[in-house]
Amino acid sequence: MSSFAAVDQQSVRVPQGVLRYRELGAGEPIVLIHGLLVNSLLWADLAELLAKDFRVIAPDLPLGSHTQPLEPGTDLSPLGLAKLIADFLASLELDGVTLVGNDTGGALCQLVATRYADRVGRLVLTPCDSYEAFPPPAFAPLMAIGRIPGAIWAIGNSMRPRFAQRLPIAYGWLSKKPIDDAVMKSFLRPIQTDPRIRREVAAVLRGVDNRYTLEAARQFAQFDKPVLVAWAPEDRFFKFSSAERLARDFPNARLERVEDSLTFVPVDQPGRLAELISAFVREPTKAVA
Repeated sequence: MSSFAAVDQQSVRVPQGVLRYRELGAGEPIVLIHGLLVNSLLWADLAELLAKDFRVIAPDLPLGSHTQPLEPGTDLSPLGLAKLIADFLASLELDGVTLVGNDTGGALCQLVATRYADRVGRLVLTPCDSYEAFPPPAFAPLMAIGRIPGAIWAIGNSMRPRFAQRLPIAYGWLSKKPIDDAVMKSFLRPIQTDPRIRREVAAVLRGVDNRYTLEAARQFAQFDKPVLVAWAPEDRFFKFSSAERLARDFPNARLERVEDSLTFVPVDQPGRLAELISAFVREPTKAVA
């Protein structure tokens, strides 16, 4: 088990309730934002590497693999989740944050960067939803099924067997490397056992719509802070053409390839991603011409 995975979770109160998070290291803050049906342990190997030089913080967002539900009635639309991330940064009094997003979390980071950027110093996007692909076409049927009452419980329990977890419609096409059993259980147990968590993830699924990512894209030109797009060319869900488009549309962005990886680059290539992020954070900030 990595030292990050062994770190006891901390809690912070935000206007929407209580968020749990893991933290390791000291220095400039790097905040890691995960996607649907995973939690902060997605980042464990990457976080351990980054924590040698930086303060690394990873919240468990209400995306289905969290254990602490928020206050009833919390806005769990994409904009509500972006505000939650912004409130989390404010509650920890973080400034000049390097915000790193993956999968659904990358879409949320785009919304933070275009609406709540005051505490964000840099943005890192790994394979994630963007533009028209929110959700990506391959997951649209799962999103629709997830909105049916009782379906979230059925989905969670259908993935108890290891072989089911590695199916393409589950986690199989998200990483080349198998995910540790204990980590996978932490991803799935909340929706298998807690109806409050199932209600929250169902609300999240109901809100997913590419009008949010398309609106964010229209504001990219206003985010002139440094952006690193670190993408897996082999990704089956988030095409490399989307990464190229992101790198063009942000005015201060560059694109790096992460080879031999699928969507979960922090699982498949934590070393390569840590090198890219570390060098990116250390670069002097340059003004956009």
